[in-house]
Amino acid sequence: MPFESTVVPVDGLELPAWFIPTRDGTPGPGIVLVHGWESGRDRTLPMAQFLHAAGFHCLTFDVRGHGANDAEALPISGGEFGRDALAAFEALLARPEVTRGAISGHSMGAIGAILAGAADPRVDAVVATSGPADPYRLTRQTFRLARLPMPDVIAYPLAWLTTRVYLRPRGHRVAEVSSIKAISTYQGPVLLAHGDEDAVVPLRHFERLRAAAVRSRTGKADAEPVEELVIEGGQHSWLYEFEAYRRSVAGFLAVALGGPYDPEEAADRAAAVPAARLPEADEQFAAVEKGGGVRRLARIALPGATQPDPAIVGPPGPPTT
Repeated sequence: MPFESTVVPVDGLELPAWFIPTRDGTPGPGIVLVHGWESGRDRTLPMAQFLHAAGFHCLTFDVRGHGANDAEALPISGGEFGRDALAAFEALLARPEVTRGAISGHSMGAIGAILAGAADPRVDAVVATSGPADPYRLTRQTFRLARLPMPDVIAYPLAWLTTRVYLRPRGHRVAEVSSIKAISTYQGPVLLAHGDEDAVVPLRHFERLRAAAVRSRTGKADAEPVEELVIEGGQHSWLYEFEAYRRSVAGFLAVALGGPYDPEEAADRAAAVPAARLPEADEQFAAVEKGGGVRRLARIALPGATQPDPAIVGPPGPPTT
């Protein structure tokens, strides 16, 4: 695919990005792609492949602390993913090739996409894949991934406290980084996609997001659609390897953005692309300085409660991908 190296300016940072034009740069709709936790823009290239084929310009970037960026000294949460996704959307709309735009995000990137959509009425559509529902439940799930044996009567109050402690350094309030609250505010077309075998962000998060989105639009005659897709056998990542996912995303965006191809042709074009996951990197990195891993969050709540377990691969901090 043709591409241009560029940057997304935000909060004094310049986030590395790629703009990937389609149809020889003919003006038309564009999509911002937001990767997940401890990932990077390269991981979104399979998405860019099939969206490029379906006629959409794409802008993919490294969220702060990720990819080619330096690690951050302060915790990164949905607040930073949302802020950076919104800045990327503004950069997308500034392109002469782009007439209107949408945001597609995976996992923590899905939170970012929903938050950005709620913050800017120019976001004409949101695709949220494998998205967590709210910070408290995400923290509770992090405890499970870290294999911390505790009953719910202890785990839920502890998740409440831990989430607030984690968000405090950046001055966030829980409601500001909640997908459920944001999706209740965003009134544009939304597609929620999830794998039914997602062990990182279980399907119940999808169900809560769907319920909140539908509830906020009930009784509104001009309400935009809330579309849903559950991939049988789908896990947390790599849903783009399923033809049904590529068809649904491309067709949904073609309807929401008014082309450039009709929805059926866009879906066919996307389905024909053999999108496949990239090989894993030889070296992993941490988005936040001084350690990482799912258990880092647990140590905030229970100092000394756990020891590093190389068998567990997970994100540093409450957000997971």
